[in-house]
Amino acid sequence: MASSTSNRAVPSGKDASLYQFFAPGGVLSTTHPAYEFRRGQLQMAEAVELALREKRHLIVEAGTGTGKTLAYLMPVIRSGKRVIISTGTKNLQEQLFYKDVPFLEQALSGDANSGSRLSVCYMKGRNNYLCRKKLYDLTDQPVLSGLEEIEQYQAIAAWEKTTGTGDRAELAELPEASLLWHKLDARADACIGQKCSQFERCFITEMRRKAMESDIVIVNHHLFFADLAIKLQADGAPDAGILPDAAAVIFDEAHEIEDVAGNYFGISVSNLRMEDLARDVEGSMQRNRMLSASVSGALGSLRERSQFFFSLLPPGDGRFAFDTRREFLEENGDEFVALNQALTRLSGELEALPQKPEEVFQFARRAQEIQAQLAYAMEAEDPNTVFWIERRGGRGRASSPRGSAEKTRDSFQGRQNVFLQATPIDVGPILRECLWSKLECAVLTSATLAVGGGFEYIRQRLGMEHARESVLPSHFDYESQALFYVPPDLPDPRTPQFTAIAAERIRKLLQITRGRAFVLFTSYAQMNQIYQQLLGILDYPMLKQGDAPKSALLEEFRLTPNAVLFATSSFWQGVDVQGEQLSCVIIDRLPFAVPSDPVVAARVKAIDAGGGNAFFDYQVPAAVITLKQGFGRLIRSLHDRGLLVLLDNRILKKQYGRVFVESLPKYKRTTDIKVVEEWFGVEK
Repeated sequence: MASSTSNRAVPSGKDASLYQFFAPGGVLSTTHPAYEFRRGQLQMAEAVELALREKRHLIVEAGTGTGKTLAYLMPVIRSGKRVIISTGTKNLQEQLFYKDVPFLEQALSGDANSGSRLSVCYMKGRNNYLCRKKLYDLTDQPVLSGLEEIEQYQAIAAWEKTTGTGDRAELAELPEASLLWHKLDARADACIGQKCSQFERCFITEMRRKAMESDIVIVNHHLFFADLAIKLQADGAPDAGILPDAAAVIFDEAHEIEDVAGNYFGISVSNLRMEDLARDVEGSMQRNRMLSASVSGALGSLRERSQFFFSLLPPGDGRFAFDTRREFLEENGDEFVALNQALTRLSGELEALPQKPEEVFQFARRAQEIQAQLAYAMEAEDPNTVFWIERRGGRGRASSPRGSAEKTRDSFQGRQNVFLQATPIDVGPILRECLWSKLECAVLTSATLAVGGGFEYIRQRLGMEHARESVLPSHFDYESQALFYVPPDLPDPRTPQFTAIAAERIRKLLQITRGRAFVLFTSYAQMNQIYQQLLGILDYPMLKQGDAPKSALLEEFRLTPNAVLFATSSFWQGVDVQGEQLSCVIIDRLPFAVPSDPVVAARVKAIDAGGGNAFFDYQVPAAVITLKQGFGRLIRSLHDRGLLVLLDNRILKKQYGRVFVESLPKYKRTTDIKVVEEWFGVEK
């Protein structure tokens, strides 16, 4: 990515040095209502400024409470360079755009409405935006199912006339699970680019324009790596992707990069993609009155062949390795060939249509791309790729590399969908070649990057060889704010007797803390079992993940005195509840990744085969970072105080337990429940 500088006006406060800005008596102290001098914040700002100036990469762990967003925003603004900031969540994007950047504008200029505005753009994935062409096409020939979809359509059509962004987040009344939105969003696979009649008025075109004119572009990791994957596929074509070139990229919540990058550098072919293609072609042909018997026959053949082929794939629930591809093809090669021929037939029929609209060329390209990816998933022999199958359906709970749209359709159509997946085992070499070597400066930051005080694990996994490193002290006094309790007498969590005994210990602890807790689990099964055991026994309001959307559960937890929330992985990070309402976080066991997961298993095998020790080089460090994330939910401000519990005493008994203990903040520690009672006795 090339460097890009802007000619914006210099805000008057920008001339202050970082010390003059962050230090006691400085600009920040006079403008921020909750100002406290944070040594780590100033140190981080200076490290980021140096990295930008020297064009060096930087890895920095900044604990909760450091104020890291201001610590990297200030040097970014002072640099005069165009910088992309990539975050782990939309929530953090919104905080940066709506809170942190406006605050800095005011602090630097003295007036938020002055002429020295920063040029900042906020971008999400394309499926968050409305496609005007799809909306207008549906106006002429509505294919709506049921009263609910008709009402949603009318609401979207009215909103389209007034919205400036086309961002569905503005449509508060549109259900998260709306199936209609999927028919109207601006996904790339249905986009015909400059040949579209709505190109100039397109929300994606407008977003790209804004990004080209912006000094700071705020995105999330999913969009960043989706965009990078598109650019790599397009081999540097000038109009590929929507993100502009930038001098530097700041990756906040950088501990998530490996998994997100792996998803986008891999491929996913499913019966759902086949069905989407068939539905889009059929809709277009009907609209344009071009649905001939031969096209209709090709669509019928594709649907039938796809359904049959995906139904033949090896059985299994959730995610599992597809180690038997060769044997499968020997037995079912005819069906694989037949599905290939159905795709070839469809693209041939489309290309043969006379005077066809532009979108038809795109459909033919999509059919060919699916064909190429299907061939790769079934036949490729790449030692750095793991091939696996994922079945989703019914409750649609499994993770989706492409976002939540597919999950939503799985769960609400109540059918099972089958995904053929190919994922890089090691993304490090790919990132080294196509990202780190091309960027002037990359800053990786998070509250949880270091393991045992160092960054060897994260550097190894992400292929970042040359980088400055810094672990900054936390602003919090963990020793007086948090008590860490590990019961020494509980059985090993891998044994059958663990669940009942753990449930009883959780009940006892929640009596001491008077609820006000997150109980976090490493599996749905364990969460449901313990929740059921405590139902009717616990004196406090009980909330469970899955019973309502995440945001609604969090809101209910905040508003319900003494509530207890039972949850799994999605509540381990990116969740912020300050104050006494959350006074306890209980974790059932050390959060090792499921060893049978196909991607985890392939990474373990590759590390061991390369002469490493996968358990100590990969599984322990990954679990350390996850545990730090989970415990990080508790202390969110200087005034928070509470209890951390790990019900897994392997942390005390096993040799590797020391790595966990040494990687955690300096909490006050105990193995005695009486100390826990005394800790809370202070509050009674």
